[in-house]
Amino acid sequence: MTDGVLHAPGARSALEHKRPWVQTVTTYEHELAELRRTEGALREVLACEDALLHQKSELIQLLEILSKESDHRFLNSLQMIASLLSMQARTASNPETASQLTVAANRVIMIGAIHRRLHCLDGTQTVAFRRYLEELCRDFSTMLGAEDGSDPIISVDAVEAELPSATSIPLGFIVSELITNAIKYGKGQIKVRLEANTGKGYALSVSNDGPNLPSGFDPAKSKGAGMTIVRSLVAKIGGKLTFGPGDQGQGACFTVMFS
Repeated sequence: MTDGVLHAPGARSALEHKRPWVQTVTTYEHELAELRRTEGALREVLACEDALLHQKSELIQLLEILSKESDHRFLNSLQMIASLLSMQARTASNPETASQLTVAANRVIMIGAIHRRLHCLDGTQTVAFRRYLEELCRDFSTMLGAEDGSDPIISVDAVEAELPSATSIPLGFIVSELITNAIKYGKGQIKVRLEANTGKGYALSVSNDGPNLPSGFDPAKSKGAGMTIVRSLVAKIGGKLTFGPGDQGQGACFTVMFS
């Protein structure tokens, strides 16, 4: 007898035997309910993340559209600026002023050409630089009127090189500025070379057949816009700028050493 209740020995034994099974079922039902609540919460989180991903995708598409529109307007603006500079160069009475305006117009045109070529590199980690260099110089030669069947004004002699985009893009602008300077101060054919520099990466040079560099010339002290741009970009890629006479001691040659 317990608490005034008399249990048959057999009934008490059966109840004690049954009780662990009842507890197991109760625990299972509790855990199943918890799992269902967790599953429901996970479904809500996944639905929320899916909605956010969809919004992100739409935003990326919108940004791409805006970027293309911005680039289109930018290139149109460059073309307009180049046209205005060229028109002013043709009407300028002072030969020096006309020359400066022509150089400025050509620089703007090349910025547009390089900008277009850079977009061909979007999303790429490395660049086949020889081909990139040849296409860039072909653009320059076209601008200078060398597509009439005669020898190109700019020749390219380059080794095959797969360079990082982060290096190729500044090098493209460096070559553009050095060619612009060679056109302004030199004469004859302009030579662009890319050579392997044993143990130290590569050497990229631009030379022309014009007059030699003036005595005491130092790029670090030059106040010209072109040379300032070149120095800045060379420093950006961790390179070294050297200069001296061109082939056979004639003209000028600027070389960028980089790894």
